[in-house]
Amino acid sequence: MASSNLPRRIIKETQRLLSEPAPGISASPSEENMRYFNVMILGPSQSPYEGGVFKLELFLPEEYPMAPPKVRFLTKIYHPNIDKLGRICLDILKDKWSPALQIRTVLLSIQALLSAPNPDDPLADNVAKHWKANETEAVETAKEWTLYTPMMDELCMIRLLAW
Repeated sequence: MASSNLPRRIIKETQRLLSEPAPGISASPSEENMRYFNVMILGPSQSPYEGGVFKLELFLPEEYPMAPPKVRFLTKIYHPNIDKLGRICLDILKDKWSPALQIRTVLLSIQALLSAPNPDDPLADNVAKHWKANETEAVETAKEWTLYTPMMDELCMIRLLAW
C-alpha cells in the first residue's frame, strides 16, 4: 500500500478495512489514488436487494475527516434514497457528518439503508412515490432490478466484446 503523503488516519482506516472487512462489504483502495476506493456491498438478506452485488465508489476529499467521504453507487439500483446517478441520500454523508465517523461506519450505514429504504426522505422522487403508493409493487421492481441489471450489463459487455 503506497501511503506517501496520506494522513495516518486514512492509512489506519484502510488497513482495518482490509484486515477486518465488515460482513458483506469489500472496500479496497485504488493503486493509482489511495483516496479512491472500489467498494462492493452484498444486498442484505431479507431485503429487496438480497442476492445483488452493488459496486460503489468512495472518495476521501483532502478535507477528510472534517468533511464526509463522497460515495455513489455505480450499479443501477431501484431505491428511494439513491438516484439514477448513484447519489445517496444519507444524513451522515451530509449534515450529520462527524469527524468521529469512519469509512467503515459509512459503508455499514449504506448497507443498512439497503435493508430499510426511507421513502419519506427521498432522493429519487418517482421511486419514493411508487414506494408510498404501492410498496409491494415497488419492492418487486427493486428485486427485478437487483437480479436483471447485472445480467443486462454482462450481456452488453459480451456483445461489445463480440463486435
